Amino acid sequence: MIIWLNGTFGAGKTSTARELLPIVPEARYFDPEQVGYLLRTVSELPRVGDFQDWPPWRGLVVETAVRLLDYVGGVLVMPQTVLVEEYWREISGGLEKAGIPVRHFVLHADHDTLVRRIKGDEESIREWRLGHLAAYQEAFPWLSREGQVVDTGRMSPGEVAGVVAAFC
Repeated sequence: MIIWLNGTFGAGKTSTARELLPIVPEARYFDPEQVGYLLRTVSELPRVGDFQDWPPWRGLVVETAVRLLDYVGGVLVMPQTVLVEEYWREISGGLEKAGIPVRHFVLHADHDTLVRRIKGDEESIREWRLGHLAAYQEAFPWLSREGQVVDTGRMSPGEVAGVVAAFC
């Protein structure tokens, strides 16, 4: 099984993922962003604004998850913001085709909470993350249809992990 933690920057995906590992039996952390970093090392790929725009990223995330689960079994906890519905459908469809159940959670917090959390990030990524809040708001209607929304605004990452684990 895969527990996919979606949502924008500052929603608590990575912190929640870390808290899930000790409470979900056989849980392992897999960061799909690392697949994007791998692709950035390939010379002469077309320039894109986000590595998710490379079709190989989406296919490799699916293939890597499938191979990891074949190898180690259990549960993969995957924190990754995906705001393009077509990309989400490609990833979730690929996992479904492979017979892997996906529990999709959208970690959500109000705008002011997100801004406050992001302003606590390191300076080099702060503005980039703040710049993506509008895209998240635009994507939220389809995200809330596709995943279980968990309001993280007034909960600790441990509490959010408890809510997520209860659904799994």
